Amino acid sequence: MSKTIVDECRGVLHVYNDGSIVRTLNPAFNITVQDSGTVLWKDVVFSSTHNLHLRLYKPANSSPSKKLPIFYYIHGGGFCIGSRTWPNCQNYCFKLASELEAVVVAPDYRLAPENRLPCAIEDGFMAVKWLQEEALKSEMDPWLSHVADFNRVFISGDSAGGNIAHNLAVRLGFGSVELAPVRVRGYVLLAPFIGGTVRTKSEAEGPVDAFLNLEYIDRYWRLSIPIGEDTDHPLVNPFGPRSKSLEEIDLDPILVVVGENDLLKDRTEDYARRLKNWGKNIEYVEFEGQQHGFFTIDPNSEPSKELMLVIKQFIEKY
Repeated sequence: MSKTIVDECRGVLHVYNDGSIVRTLNPAFNITVQDSGTVLWKDVVFSSTHNLHLRLYKPANSSPSKKLPIFYYIHGGGFCIGSRTWPNCQNYCFKLASELEAVVVAPDYRLAPENRLPCAIEDGFMAVKWLQEEALKSEMDPWLSHVADFNRVFISGDSAGGNIAHNLAVRLGFGSVELAPVRVRGYVLLAPFIGGTVRTKSEAEGPVDAFLNLEYIDRYWRLSIPIGEDTDHPLVNPFGPRSKSLEEIDLDPILVVVGENDLLKDRTEDYARRLKNWGKNIEYVEFEGQQHGFFTIDPNSEPSKELMLVIKQFIEKY
């Protein structure tokens, strides 16, 4: 039998009919890293078991007299592609660190299909537990200790990263007691990648040339959910028939963001509405005319700048 490609993602992931998988080292986004030197950064291993790294960022002019909030940015990619090292991720983290005046933590996580869910969720949790370990050290890394406010942590995620952030919010609950002395104050879900077996209107009627079209949505889920499962899996569909009800779970504040033209729009809007109806502290912001990932595709656009202000106001509130 000849070896042929059965699944391909953005030119960086190739799955063959014999089950073999090939990843290229080149990122899907061939853009220049905009490192002006105004933001310092370094890499840290947070899981030696799985050889996982996270990238830390902080404003170069940060003063030890002013403690900065800690802002996690968990990248997207349908659980199958993406990395903290990709230039689109790095450029956005530069902006987050400088414009939010925050210490930004950008963790990697194990990718599918080699490592299907729940691996990515577990790695997101390990990345946050790493921060707790740092906070408890008698001799903390001065890179963090001089500026980081461990009492003001925000966890954000983009697309698949937004799914991870949601699942962390549910797991940690209000006050994130198990992370003490680290305290999560809120979550920012940027077009969270959630699904379900029943199609939404925005999925069914979305344009085929969308950055995240229905073919890609189905492909990412096919490659990332556990073998034999469907998209009503509890980690995929928060409101599925096998999912634990979120009504009784006390959650920290959540900012939910989506573009009007994103195929995930209906699911994201429904997510925010349901939680709000259950009395959760939810803010929902929809950006007119924008598609999936608009803020990293063009971080200098007016909607992207507006989103940064929305995130900043959210952080300042808590």
